[in-house]
Amino acid sequence: MPSRLFPFSIAAAVFLLDRLTKSMIKAHVDAQQTVSVIPGCFNIVHAENPGVAFGLLAEATGAWRNIFLIGLSASVLVFISVLLWKPVKAAAPDLLLRIGLACILGGAFGNLYDRVVNGTVTDFVEVYAGTHYFPAFNVADSGISVGAGLLLLDMWRGRGKKIQPRVPSEERG
Repeated sequence: MPSRLFPFSIAAAVFLLDRLTKSMIKAHVDAQQTVSVIPGCFNIVHAENPGVAFGLLAEATGAWRNIFLIGLSASVLVFISVLLWKPVKAAAPDLLLRIGLACILGGAFGNLYDRVVNGTVTDFVEVYAGTHYFPAFNVADSGISVGAGLLLLDMWRGRGKKIQPRVPSEERG
């Protein structure tokens, strides 16, 4: 059975990989430069995103945007950390749920770090087909997406579990 610290080690790995890749991009790829990896499909770019995922709120101006985004990210970090710190039940460890939350925690911390230190988030993976481009993203975004997928899978798996009605002790034969 994994310890309470197991999900935090996953979150730390996501965060460190995110920091490493963003540092490499900043050191080796000029802003707005595009490096074709798989023509017609996949590029490495260097984009600084002042907004949230997919460029939402990027056009918003003023200090309120960063205060709002930092506050929201910090709240998510605290909420997930509290959930993950709770003792694991021996009967049902919910490993998939805990790994999903850990991935989200690491990704949220990676993007929060960027936003606090730089005021923007560095994105560098660009996937496209012809003229259809998916917005640039990074390892932290991938961690959040994978974590969300694992949470959905955990919820879907949970639908198959039958909930036994609780019978008061005096009604038991």
